[in-house]
Amino acid sequence: MVEDQDNLSFSLGPHSADVQRTLNDLEASDVLARIWAKDHTVWKSDPTEITNKLGWLNISEEMIENVQTLESYSWEIRKAGYRHIVLLGMGGSSLTPEVIRLTFEAKQDYPELIVLDTTVPESLQHTKNIINPRTTLFIVSSKSGTTLETISNYHYWRKIVEKDLGKDKAGQNFAAITDKGSPLEKLGNQHGFSKIFLNKLEAGGRYSPFSYFGLLPAILIGTDIKQLLYRANVMRNSANLQLGAAIGTLNQNGHDKLTIVASPNIRSLGLWIEQLIAESTGKEGKGVIPVNCEPLVNPRHYGNDRLFVYLRLEGDQNQETDDAINNIKSVGQSLIQINLDDKLDIGAEFFRWQFATAVTAAIIGVHPFDQPNVDLTKSETENILQSGKLPDINTRTSLRDMLDKSGAGNYLAIMAYLQPNEDIELAISKLRKRIVEKYHIATTFGYGPRFLHSTGQLHKGGPSSGMFLQLTSQAGVDLPIPGQRYSFRKLLDAQRLSDFQVLNKINRPISSYNLRNNSSEGIYKLIESIN
Repeated sequence: MVEDQDNLSFSLGPHSADVQRTLNDLEASDVLARIWAKDHTVWKSDPTEITNKLGWLNISEEMIENVQTLESYSWEIRKAGYRHIVLLGMGGSSLTPEVIRLTFEAKQDYPELIVLDTTVPESLQHTKNIINPRTTLFIVSSKSGTTLETISNYHYWRKIVEKDLGKDKAGQNFAAITDKGSPLEKLGNQHGFSKIFLNKLEAGGRYSPFSYFGLLPAILIGTDIKQLLYRANVMRNSANLQLGAAIGTLNQNGHDKLTIVASPNIRSLGLWIEQLIAESTGKEGKGVIPVNCEPLVNPRHYGNDRLFVYLRLEGDQNQETDDAINNIKSVGQSLIQINLDDKLDIGAEFFRWQFATAVTAAIIGVHPFDQPNVDLTKSETENILQSGKLPDINTRTSLRDMLDKSGAGNYLAIMAYLQPNEDIELAISKLRKRIVEKYHIATTFGYGPRFLHSTGQLHKGGPSSGMFLQLTSQAGVDLPIPGQRYSFRKLLDAQRLSDFQVLNKINRPISSYNLRNNSSEGIYKLIESIN
């Protein structure tokens, strides 16, 4: 029997015995001790990209000694009068800051955090309209130092700041987070950045919430990073195999749609969990498919491929979600509930989910620290940009055509190359609900190009059960990228078209739909088309 803990409970029905057998096997193989010993054979016989990617196991303890330095820097930024922090990053460099931004409001007298993990020109224009370059600190955040979207954004904002402050002084409004020896470290030194934070962490971006990638943006808006680290270390010191064993075993039993439900004030945590799980497990035709922020429906509409996880924050507005979860449990769906006492418990969850993901990967037999299929879209994008010509694609397949061919175990990924807004998100939520109710399949949603650094690996390397819908809008705003022959609109189109081509080449069903002027009206037409 899988044992409940103080803040973690399992309702797995007939799968409990299988999970217990998995736990027995893991214990017999001494997997817990081997993970702490950084034994690569837990996952693969080849140590490549494993032995040098396990620094996340210790980083929450190691970073405690850097808290005072970060506190001093935060004070310097406030003293200098900065009112906005604009973080330029993608994937693991941006999702922890986004969770922090959406979970913790900036404290009084602290600057506001804006996360720009996009090439959508309208989003850049919106940011330009609300900031003053003179009182904005831009943090260029990239582990490799070569991320195309991040470096393109840097050159755009650098030119704007230079126009306002002059070339000689512009560097003081920029800082960087990167790895030692990266091209970004060199660029920062050459361009006079005010500060460069060099991570010593041996881990991939998605395993770096306790490095400077996560902690620096957090402290700049007044988040208590001491408590985040303390709670992570409490979880670290009691880490076990149970959550990973449950997810991995149910995945092997056909329940590969990990459906993440969360209390309103910690809902953004699902974004980070989604990337961690999708990019870590979605390869070799296998993977856990995270389903985040899907609207809850009558339990009779769910297929037999779900495992629900409820992240419940004490004291939040939980009644409606509690009732829905009880209904889901009452019909025999498998459920794991995690209780958080307050928002700072997300520090514990960051560590819990990293460890659980590593265990899950060991069970299903994949390498959790690489992302072998991500480069497919990257290289295709580069080819399109170098050619200077956007390819024609076949978009004759309709959403209705795809869905009518769907069956048990399929899922629909909605990929929106749009500027985020509430109208779009409300309409997409209604579309997802209608699809679940009519076709009984899971749905996912992500903004492009962000999802390319998150669920993109799963889409191409994971199970072939996905169907894909691209949402685009007609060109409105466009902005230049200094030093390049192409603009942000051209870059966004190249990313969208390259992903379409790659998915098409590997025989994933895909459709593209133009919303015209970023309007939700087109999404409601899609809903009508499947009624």
